[in-house]
Amino acid sequence: MQGKECDMRGLLSFQILFLLSKKPMHGEEMAQEIKHRRGEKPKAGTIYPALKDLSSRGLIKGEKSGKIIVYALTPDGKEAYKHAMKYFVRSFGDMITEK
Repeated sequence: MQGKECDMRGLLSFQILFLLSKKPMHGEEMAQEIKHRRGEKPKAGTIYPALKDLSSRGLIKGEKSGKIIVYALTPDGKEAYKHAMKYFVRSFGDMITEK
């Protein structure tokens, strides 16, 4: 059914906040986890601009460890994630439970 799927890329920032709510991660680790969940790994040109945007908005911070940057939620990011999750559940929750 290639080419006829719904484009779900708009959820990337939300997925990043969700993953970082569980534990700090580096970009490749997030990309692998998203691949596991979606079936498709986001390209570096997709995930790193999203990380940069979330960082510039003060929702995540990166700590460099050698060549790797490990990202974590900031206090504002934790609050933003809580609000995003409530919005997501309110908007899509009934779709998940629908049979």
